[in-house]
Amino acid sequence: MFLAEACAIISNMKIRTFISVAACKLSRFILRKLGKGGTNVPGRVALRLYPGVLGVLAKNVTTIIVTGTNGKTTTSRMIEKSLADSGIKYFANKSGANMLPGITAEFAMNSTLGGKNKYEVALVECDEAAFKMVSKYVDAKCVVVTNVFRDQLDRYGEVTHTLNSILTGIKNSPHATVCINADDSLSVSMKEQIDNKVVFYGVESEIYKNRVAEVSDAPYCIHCKTEYVYDYVTYGHLGGFRCPNCGYHRPDTEVAVEKVIESTADASTIEIRMHGKHYTATINLPGGYNIYNATATVAAGTVLGLKDEVIIGALNSFECGFGRMEKFTIEGTDIRMILIKNPAGCNQVLNFLSNTTEPSLFVVALNDRYADGTDISWIWDVDFEKLVGISDKLAQIWVTGRRADDMAMRFKYAGLALDKIRVIKDYDQLIEQMVQQSAPVYIMPTYTAMLDIREKISKKFGFKEFWE
Repeated sequence: MFLAEACAIISNMKIRTFISVAACKLSRFILRKLGKGGTNVPGRVALRLYPGVLGVLAKNVTTIIVTGTNGKTTTSRMIEKSLADSGIKYFANKSGANMLPGITAEFAMNSTLGGKNKYEVALVECDEAAFKMVSKYVDAKCVVVTNVFRDQLDRYGEVTHTLNSILTGIKNSPHATVCINADDSLSVSMKEQIDNKVVFYGVESEIYKNRVAEVSDAPYCIHCKTEYVYDYVTYGHLGGFRCPNCGYHRPDTEVAVEKVIESTADASTIEIRMHGKHYTATINLPGGYNIYNATATVAAGTVLGLKDEVIIGALNSFECGFGRMEKFTIEGTDIRMILIKNPAGCNQVLNFLSNTTEPSLFVVALNDRYADGTDISWIWDVDFEKLVGISDKLAQIWVTGRRADDMAMRFKYAGLALDKIRVIKDYDQLIEQMVQQSAPVYIMPTYTAMLDIREKISKKFGFKEFWE
């Protein structure tokens, strides 16, 4: 009787898996033929037909999960380059669809109709709020936590809510080695509540010569609420923190950037330590946050047993993911697209701009759709006043998007000259006028604005679609 029931359950699971995967593949095929991304909808279809299908598809797959507030996509693409250069066969959700439906869709697309995955390794970028759900079905070997910052208050609430979501996901991943940013006092606190092996990584020196004024998301000790003392600060609340009262402090690191040798508008050269050895690496992306992304990549590489030389070589030859410091050269004009979504990330773009030497056009595209965060009050926590001091480097400042007028007002109150601020709400007009510039263009869009503008650029000038 029991055997018959077990066979019936297994048979039912196989049928549901077959139908779910087939429907996912078919819907992706139709959407792509229609010129759509097809990143989330196919996964929703699969989950509607079989809510537990991800658990079947992820079985026996060595999975690396990258989560955290900032840097998930770039870190994932850097790890992907390391895997590819190591000759490892893998798949990844490179489109950036990092919620449960998007992740489910990628597993289904890389599985047979019977539910057996075609690859032994999966690299998954996972939204920090979705991680606690995804981890119920995916038994990760390695979890990389980039950082925890205040982000999209309408979706995540305060930083402790985000921290707890990540913590729950790790507790659901008992077999994972966890790579944690040693400079983030919030992330480090998870070590005390988990049994997993932990690899700490970080940056052991200041990154910027000049930093913007920032509101710290974690100024007080997470244990005793005493204000932290810092031996150095990289950005935001990251750095060499220590509590003068209870002694909570930045831990020792297995992987660390010990020196920033050079930082330009296109790249950063660093000295990094791993396995007790020192290497020089050039990260082909500007900005201090990309130094952290590279360091997280090295930490993950050590967990996965990749060769040191291959990891460093991957950093040296890496090309950015879509919308993350992505560079387009169109009719002789260099346009760099830099995604923003919260004060910490936005301030880092300003740090980058303030350390450039060439005059440029600065464009901000602010939307308030669900994926952007409907609460745009965060723009008032960004140090846009910093732009006044570098106005000689900014030919003009253009604003676009659904909340362009709010962004223009923010710039006005920051003290920027009104004759430098221009509102262009039509994306086609914006793109047409951007490519006419002789100076470099830096466009800072929120997520849906980035997708919309990038799609128009891709179709008009023949660049790859975001999911390619």
